[in-house]
Amino acid sequence: MIAGPSEILIIADEQANASYIAADLMGQAEHDKLASAICITTSPKLAQQIKEELCKQLPSMPRKEIIKESLKNYGAVIIVDSLKEATTLANNLATEHLELSVINPYEILDYINHAGAIFIGEYTPESVGDYFAGTNHTLPTSQTARFQSPLGVYDFIKRTSIIDYSKEALLKDAPSIIRLANEEGLYAHANAVKIRMDGEQR
Repeated sequence: MIAGPSEILIIADEQANASYIAADLMGQAEHDKLASAICITTSPKLAQQIKEELCKQLPSMPRKEIIKESLKNYGAVIIVDSLKEATTLANNLATEHLELSVINPYEILDYINHAGAIFIGEYTPESVGDYFAGTNHTLPTSQTARFQSPLGVYDFIKRTSIIDYSKEALLKDAPSIIRLANEEGLYAHANAVKIRMDGEQR
């Protein structure tokens, strides 16, 4: 999978804690100058508070130059009209890390289709996933969360598919298999099924 540069997206409503969000954005931005740190919020007031908190917290960060460069080039606070709009944008971005810092996170969780790892509520910062939560933290980046899952045990297991059709099952599915094979121009594939059908119909 593609892993890196690192990314975080935070969906926040009016109740969210600006100091927490700023800290989480910086926590991701400090990885490197190419890291992405974005907050989508329904609250213009919170957006301003986040900006103020970033200015307040940044000077004390040992990796402040990296954070500053990352936020300048790949950071944003985006204001939207609704949480539904926020989830649509989140699915389009398909980020590595997604924090849901909203009053009822489980109400919007069903609308999230693409994210490497999702962190629920303001007491689940992304740092928990990096260091302690127990989930594997090699996650898809660069919008590959649209089709790639986090690295897991199954990626290190050799698996084999076993297919067992009964005569009845093959006869039932044969017309569809034959049609697909013929559409693809692989007529011998179709014949391998058709010959069995013909044999059963004699």
